[in-house]
Order: sequence, then structure tokens, then C-alpha cells
Amino acid sequence: MAAILFFLLLLTICNAEAQQRQSTINLGSSLSPTTNSSWLSHSGLYAFGFCQQANGYAVGVFLAGIPQKTAVWTANRDDPPAPGDVTLNFTNDGRLVLQSAQGKETSIASPGGATSASMLDSGNFVLFNSKEIVWQTFDYPTDTILQGQHLSTGKELFSSISEYDKSTGLFRLAMQEDGNLVQYPVGTTDVEQYAYWSSQTYRDGDNVTLCLDVNGQLYLLNSTGTYLTNLTQGESPTKDIVYLMRLDADGSLRLYSYNLHQNGNLSVLWSSTNDMCLPKGLCGLNAFCVINDQQANCKCLPGFAAINQGNQSSGCERNFSVESCKSKDGSLKYTMEEVLNTEWVKNYFSHLSSISKEDCKAACLEDCNCEVAMFNAGECRKQNLPLRYGRRSLTDTNIAFVKVGIITANISTQIRIAQMGSEKKLRKDILIISISFVVFGIFMFVISGTAIYRNIIYKNRGRAYTRTSNNGYIGFSEDVAPQSFPYSDLESMTDGFKEELGRGAFGTVFKGTIQNGQKVVAVKRLEKLLAEGEREFETEMKVIGRTHHKNLLHLLGYCYDGEKRLLVYEYMSNGSLANILFTPEKQPCWDDRMEIARDIARGILYLHEECEPQIIHCDIKPHNILMDEYRCAKISDFGLAKLLKPDQTKTFTGIRGTKGYVAPEWHRRQPVTIKADVYSFGIVLLELICGRKCVDWDLPEEKAILEDWANHCFEAGDLDQLVTDEEVNKKQLERMVKVGLWCTLYEPSLRPSMKNDLHMLEGIIHVPIPPSPNSFVTTL
Repeated sequence: MAAILFFLLLLTICNAEAQQRQSTINLGSSLSPTTNSSWLSHSGLYAFGFCQQANGYAVGVFLAGIPQKTAVWTANRDDPPAPGDVTLNFTNDGRLVLQSAQGKETSIASPGGATSASMLDSGNFVLFNSKEIVWQTFDYPTDTILQGQHLSTGKELFSSISEYDKSTGLFRLAMQEDGNLVQYPVGTTDVEQYAYWSSQTYRDGDNVTLCLDVNGQLYLLNSTGTYLTNLTQGESPTKDIVYLMRLDADGSLRLYSYNLHQNGNLSVLWSSTNDMCLPKGLCGLNAFCVINDQQANCKCLPGFAAINQGNQSSGCERNFSVESCKSKDGSLKYTMEEVLNTEWVKNYFSHLSSISKEDCKAACLEDCNCEVAMFNAGECRKQNLPLRYGRRSLTDTNIAFVKVGIITANISTQIRIAQMGSEKKLRKDILIISISFVVFGIFMFVISGTAIYRNIIYKNRGRAYTRTSNNGYIGFSEDVAPQSFPYSDLESMTDGFKEELGRGAFGTVFKGTIQNGQKVVAVKRLEKLLAEGEREFETEMKVIGRTHHKNLLHLLGYCYDGEKRLLVYEYMSNGSLANILFTPEKQPCWDDRMEIARDIARGILYLHEECEPQIIHCDIKPHNILMDEYRCAKISDFGLAKLLKPDQTKTFTGIRGTKGYVAPEWHRRQPVTIKADVYSFGIVLLELICGRKCVDWDLPEEKAILEDWANHCFEAGDLDQLVTDEEVNKKQLERMVKVGLWCTLYEPSLRPSMKNDLHMLEGIIHVPIPPSPNSFVTTL
């Protein structure tokens, strides 16, 4: 008991300044980015409030007493930057919220019972009730620890993207339960193969805490009060110097100091590593890190190019088209290129011993499943892409052979052709110019006539496209004109909403008829109108008005009448894919199921690559895929969809979709991209292959989760277990399963695009062996 009390006393010393109120912020106080933007500590050293970030503002704690205004804590760091018209409110009921100009609130802290707040001179922003602290930023560190603060067992720091973008970056620092302080890439588990630095205090005690003292001493302390290790020795305490420890964007852990009487920069006192290439994940996939002029630089594998030139961590992708391994005549379409003195994480599927360098190269070149071969001291390891955590070291004797496409263009021939007949070219130029003037005149005449015609037509159509109600306006694409229906007409068409076809989270679908009973339709009546229903209606209208594709459900009309919101769709006589796939007597044959998979892929591809703006469906599942009379699949239910802006590739949003089909990144509160739909498609594809639900607890435990069972059968080479009751083409089965496993990889960047998915399903391009999920183990 005495030891525990001693430990608590030490932690109290670590937090001593946090118990001293320097100034009081009362209930009802508020801040705005452009006027009263922050609450200062008593000395003015720290401030809590708005700081500039990207094209907006973030809320956090920052060093206000130094020129750089360094942020040391950020609220809701992965939310988009706030606009200039938001307000930060300390509400009358004790909550700290960010309120938009439209009144929408985003919570920062809601501890309950708070009656006042204070920005302390320690850098800790706290909320008090009448007796004690009920919430404090020191309990929720982001990328920085301040003097007097500690990082307790089970807590983590996450690096930022950059000094100016405080969103979650690539690296994390974990204070593990085994007593070890370890640095990892984000998205990995706490296992040795992913670690790139540690304090080497494994099993040295329980409840170990990292403390930063007021004199700059950084040390680990266990529950008995024993110092396990000093990472820094510290200096003589002085009020003129402040210390902070930060996990920087480049993956290094650094201790900084700042002298308040010198108008300079933060000074680095200590760093976890001087090797700038040591942090794993710095360069992204299919890249490797090299040191140039004491700076880390990322290079792509031969035959690869950077995905984003301005972001090294984005990794690299092939700069040639992936085709079948060999030509019809048996000739190879690839060659091998060497990369020396470089290592990556070992993730091989075949190991050859006692082999020469040339034989290792040839073995990979002849193997259609091999994309990279690692050779070292007579050992040859065949690997698939992607390669991860690449790092060049002159002491490394590893040789990598990378398979790249053969360039077939005959450049010398093209040059000779370009130089032929210079005299003929002059005469041809005169003729071409004359013809061009004539063609251009005709072209402009046609364009002008077309423009006038379209203008007349669209003016007439415009009245039908937009309906004004007392509640607002509904706008549609000029090329798609859903009909506006009065509520009474829809009530009559559905015979008083008599025949129910289905029921969802936001409404019920009924069968009806239009055109004097000649055309059967489905009428969706939205409920929960005040919140989710209204939002779903607006999203559905925005999305559906921009789309027209044979594999997307066609919107025929709508009703916007007072508080009533209804949508009228084409009728799908075969119901949902779930209805026919999971009903044994209705289940389509193998060939039909594969065609359904291709239909779905075509529909998603249209949303991702052919729509402007780009659309993420967010809820791909069998219940949202409807089947017409010819069993052509059509994607429906766009109420949860996200429309990306032209310059957007990802979006921050709360979790959407249906359990079992939701991509892992939703659960991690990471930015979501079109690859979330790819994951959901992969789950649906596996369901189509196996003719069963993705989760079925009536099956034995090892088979209950389809994704895991499919991986197990693939690695065991026993795919017949996935389709036990029917005869299927074995090569097609293997191809489809491999596509499904690629789509459901944990890491979004590894999943193929929908275009590549479709090409693989159609057999146009080769499907490589997907990485084993055990190779890059991650947790939700």
C-alpha cells in the first residue's frame, strides 16, 4: 500500500501545476476564429482556442507565448478544418461544443456537471465542477507531452500529418502493458515485427508510466515508484525554459526545449533515432527509403511511379498495364530489374534454397504468381506485391528482382518515320490547313445549332425538372427528369399503400402502378422525417439526379408535399439479391451469379469513375442490389451515399452502412475513400461465390465468418469447400476468390480499383495471389 501511495504521490508531482487555477472561464463563454479567438493562461504562455489549419481552423491548446504558436493538443483532430463562421461555446450545461453557423453542434467535451473551465500555465485545459477536475486535455494527449504530464499504461500518442496539419499521421507511440515504450506505424498491432524503436523495458514492471519533468527529464516509472530508465538526464529547473516531447510527423520521437527570453526556435535536446529511414511506413507501399543529404527520400521500385508526388507516404503504383503473364505464343511479357542493398518485410509464398542469383531471377520471371524475388546468400524468396517498409542500407546484401513490363514501342522507327518526306510534308501541310478551315466552319455551325436547340429544349424542360414547394426547392440534372407526383396520386397508385414490398431503416416500399395501370412501380415512403429521413431524401435526390446506368436503379419520380417525402422507382420483379441468393430454391446457378457480380462491379465503377462528382455509395450489400425480370442487377438505396468534391479523394464522416459489409477504416475513424465500397463489394462477391451470408453463426465456428473461411480455404488450397453442392469451373472459382480476397484486404490502399476488379472478373487482366491477412496483421 505504501508503494502505491508513493507512486500516486509522484504522479501528483507530475501534475502539480494542473491543480492550480490561473483564470476562470464561466459557463456561457464563447470564442470565434475572427474576433475573440482564444482563452489565455495566467502568464499568457498557453492558449486554448482557434488556430489556423489548412483552409480553416482547428480547436486546441497552443504555445501562445512563442512566435511559432506551436500546437500541443488538438480537438477532434481528424475532422475537417472548421470555417470562419463557427463558434466555440462553453454551454450553460457545462459542455464544450463547436457550433456551425447553421446550428449544428460538434462535441469537444461533455463530462457532465462542469461549472467552470481554466487554461492553466502547465498547458493543461481543464473543466471543473464545484469540487474537482471533471475533464482535462492532459488525459487525452494527441502528439505531444508537456512538462508535468505523463503517458500512462495503455495510452498512445499519434503523430500528425505535418506541422501545419494536425490530423492523425503515420506513426504511434504506445505505452504497453508489458512496460515497454514502443514506436509503430499506425494501423498495426503491438507485435515486434512492426516496431522500429523501443525503450527496451519489456517486463520491467506493471503500470509503467512515461513522465516528463519540469527540468526536461524524460523517464519511465513503474507502479512501485522505481525508475526503470532515464531517456534524458534533465537540466537544472528554471522558469525560463519550457519542455515538450512530440512524436513528429517523420516518425521520430523528440524532446524539445524553448527559452522564453530568446526569440528563437524550439531546440531538439534528444531524439529516439538519428536514422531518418528507420520509421516503418515513411515511404508507403512499393517504395523504399534512402538517405540523401541527411534527409529521408522515397524512391519507387523499377516500373513504378509515385501515386502522389507531393506525398511520399502514398507509395507507388505500376506505370505499365498488368496483363496476362505470357503471350499466346508463349513469349514472356515481362523482364526483371535489380534493386540492391534494400530490404522489405518478408512476405514470401515460396522459398528456394541453394540457388544461384540468375536462377532466382529466372524462377520468378517464369512464375506468373511471382512479382518480386528476394535473393541473399543462395536463398530465393518469391513474393507478391505490395512490398512494405522498404529501406536501403549499404550493409544489406539483399538483391531484389522486380518484374516489370517490356516496352514494345520501337522509338527509332518512329523517328525515321517522322523525318521522312520533308518536301511532301510541306505540300500536305498546305492541303491540311485548307481542309481544316472548311471542317472548322462546318463544326462551328453544327455546335451553334445544337446549342440553340438544347437551350430551347431545356428551357421548356426546366419547368418540369424543378418543383417549388413551401418548404424549398428540388433540383435535378438536366439529362434526368423525374416526375413530380402529388401525394394523393401516389396514395391512389398504391391503393392506399396496400401492398408492402419491403421495409428499411428510413422507410417502407410499396407496390404501385402509373400510366393508367400500365407500368408497375415501387414507391418508397420515407419516415423519421425530421432527421435521418429528410437527409436520406435529399441525398437520394442529389445522387440519383446525376446518374444514369443500366446497373443503377432508375428513379421515375418523387413527392415533396409538406412533410411527406416519397420516391418512385422502376419495379424490380425479382426483388433483392438477398431474396434470391439466400433462398435455396431461388438461388441462381454459378454462371448467373458471376454475371451478377460483374453487373454490380459495373454499377460501382460508374459511381466511382464516370460520375461528376465522384460518389461513394457507403452501403453496398445484397439487400440494396435489386434484380429485374431478366435478373440484371441494379444498385439501389443511395440515402447514405457521399458525394466528393472535385478536389476530394476522401471524406471524414461517421460510420455508415451495415454490419458485416462495413470496411475496417470506418471503425478506426479514418478518412473514407471509394475503397470502402470496394471492401463491401468484396464481401458481396464472396457471398455470391459461396451462396451464403457473410456471417452465419449456425455454422461451425471456423466457417461462421465467410471472409475468414474463404482465406483459410484459399491458403489451404481447398476451394472446393466453398462450393460443396455444385460443379464449377475451378480456374474461374480461383480467380473469383482471389478478387474477393484482394477487395477485402484490411488496408484500403491495397484494394484494387473497381476498374481493375471488373477487368479481373472478366479475365482481361491477371489476378495475382493476394497477400495473406496474417502477413500484415491489424486490429479494428
